Amino acid sequence: MFTGIIESVGFVKNLKQEGENLHITIESKFTHELKIDQSIAHNGVCLTIVNIKNKEYTVTAIKETLDKSNLKFIKVGDEINLERAMILGARLDGHIVQGHVDQTAVCTNIIEENGSWVFSFEYDNTYNNITIEKGSITINGVSLTVVNSKKNSFSVAIIPYTYEFTNFHTFKKGTVVNVEFDVIGKYVARLLEK
Repeated sequence: MFTGIIESVGFVKNLKQEGENLHITIESKFTHELKIDQSIAHNGVCLTIVNIKNKEYTVTAIKETLDKSNLKFIKVGDEINLERAMILGARLDGHIVQGHVDQTAVCTNIIEENGSWVFSFEYDNTYNNITIEKGSITINGVSLTVVNSKKNSFSVAIIPYTYEFTNFHTFKKGTVVNVEFDVIGKYVARLLEK
């Protein structure tokens, strides 16, 4: 489980395809604190550490993960949002994030508003995922509040700290992001379907 509060931005150092799996090597400022088998959220995708060497560690994304996330588009040198799993008993500053990306969305607009930014996204609503005004959403692992909720689109407001210390500052129109919809909202929607 995660909170959606990004701990650090890492850098993709190497990519190695093996069958349908993609081994991703990341350089992180907290690599020295990690251990093999630990779970880390990468742009909101929970992946297990399989190797550690010096300042770099490696995780493996399987086909299912690549199909549902933006990890299939990453390149060496890309910035990636990182969060270690939450510690039981610590404050939950964001919201409950599973690290299970539901689908991707596309950035459709970025508006700078005198020191903050509003990012708008569109997503395929055939998966029956929904947003609600002032509800929680996770974009590339970042816990955010939904504004301007519509059937297949929404916006989020970004403060300068989030813009600077996550990979939001790399987004432009057309950027594909990972989206995890609020887990409580997903359960309620499923119950209402029945």
